[in-house]
Amino acid sequence: MAERERQFLGQHILPTSANLLGICFAIFTLIRALNIGASTLIDEMAIVAVFFFLGSCLFSYASMRSRKRWILYERIADSIFIMGLSFMSILTLVLAAGVIT
Repeated sequence: MAERERQFLGQHILPTSANLLGICFAIFTLIRALNIGASTLIDEMAIVAVFFFLGSCLFSYASMRSRKRWILYERIADSIFIMGLSFMSILTLVLAAGVIT
């Protein structure tokens, strides 16, 4: 049963990562359009978050397509997703501090 529950994790990671990937692109575009003072730091952080979520999407998709290594791909997708969420939280704090000051 644990194996079957684990397989469904990739199906949740993929759409969530794709949504957060879109949000990162929106943040990147918004920062460029508003010309916020700390935009270079925020731009770079948004691009890093984009790569985290893109990697998570790719490994999640690979886990759903693979028959032999799906557990490995799913664990990698999960780890990258958590790193992306953490980075996105830091980005949000930096963005909020930049807008407030």
